[in-house]
Amino acid sequence: MADSGTKGSQLNVKQQPPTLVTPAEETPNGLYFLSNLDQNIAVIVRTIYCFTSLSRGNQDAAQVIQDALSKVLVHYYPLAGRLTISPDRKLIVDCTAEGAVFVEAEADCSIEDIGDTTKPDPHTLGKLVYDIPGATNILQMPPLVAQVTKFKCGGFVVGLCLNHCMFDGIAAMEFVNSWGETARGLPLAVPPFVDRSILKAREPPLVQFPHHEFAEIEDISNTSELYGDEEMHYRSFCFEPEKLNKLKQKALEDGVLKRCTTFEALSGFVWRARTEALRMQPHQQTKLLFAVDGRSKFQPPIPKGYAGNAIVLTNSLCSAGELLENPLSFGVGVVQKAVEMITDSYMRSAIDYFETTRARPSLAATLLITTWSRLGFQTTDFGWGEPVFSGPVALPEKEVILFLSHGKERKSINILLGLPASAMEIFQKAMQI
Repeated sequence: MADSGTKGSQLNVKQQPPTLVTPAEETPNGLYFLSNLDQNIAVIVRTIYCFTSLSRGNQDAAQVIQDALSKVLVHYYPLAGRLTISPDRKLIVDCTAEGAVFVEAEADCSIEDIGDTTKPDPHTLGKLVYDIPGATNILQMPPLVAQVTKFKCGGFVVGLCLNHCMFDGIAAMEFVNSWGETARGLPLAVPPFVDRSILKAREPPLVQFPHHEFAEIEDISNTSELYGDEEMHYRSFCFEPEKLNKLKQKALEDGVLKRCTTFEALSGFVWRARTEALRMQPHQQTKLLFAVDGRSKFQPPIPKGYAGNAIVLTNSLCSAGELLENPLSFGVGVVQKAVEMITDSYMRSAIDYFETTRARPSLAATLLITTWSRLGFQTTDFGWGEPVFSGPVALPEKEVILFLSHGKERKSINILLGLPASAMEIFQKAMQI
């Protein structure tokens, strides 16, 4: 388990004035459609990629990465535009070719002095990304902001602020890897498919399923007070393959379930532990939300390289008492049903539900699990080899828990989360298998 440390709190970063990087060639203009799956998650995701190389210093890192960005924006031209609101009150991109924001920066230490990068640390790691001064909403923030910070050790960090409405995790990974390929003079392995109209709502909309992901739950346990009164503590918990197998066996030991995946077992376990940690009342309804990749589940399947959000939120809903008083197999079984729910019909129904209601998923008494463990961010290479570390700067919401792959063979899973101090103490104990 990794704890909050103070080692990196002394990190001093000097930023140069920002510049705009425009596409290297003329690109399409006009308004660019964003689907209803893009509308629901318009939050800024901040990530960092740390690079070191014994054979190549960092002198030309910023220039190489900036030049490559200009070239890759020709393919990913909406990123050079600006978000605006369409006549039907939805987010849309105005393809102005204004460019992505790019900042060069220097740190007064070596990369290892940052400290523990395996957990979100907005205070320290936040210095490695550039926030637009004075921006109060996403319309004032360009879709892509990049910062390259050079360190005294010869290494550097690429810090990105990307609006989630532009990409889900898979599409973001493909963009960053394409950027790296461009920096190395290679053609794009996966050219982007930019037409998002394939996920338009049906006319007329057809809502065929209940969509509890949008349901408001009354917080009868006053968990919001707990968050308000106590300091937030951030931790990471590592589950090695042996521990993951043990967890799956525990989920299957009473014979209720015949099988379960690692994700299902871990999600059920963590949902249960967090419910206990927040001291939810037995009658408190609690919801688990998680995203399922719809690329292969849509009919016809989504084209390779789809540069947008093709993930759909699914949900599990039960009382805290049911979750805590039953064996682990109960929670894991509820998660399993939520996974099985995701079909083409369900996803189209979710798209149409937003079309008719404009509802946003509610996070009251809710846990939202985001899985990055299958994303290949560690393969990004701008010409300095793969990153020694890549991961988030911060968790987007207090209700979010992140699953990240970990270790040399990426077979371990790191769980990252923040909880009020007293709840984190209970959660730590509940993590023991």
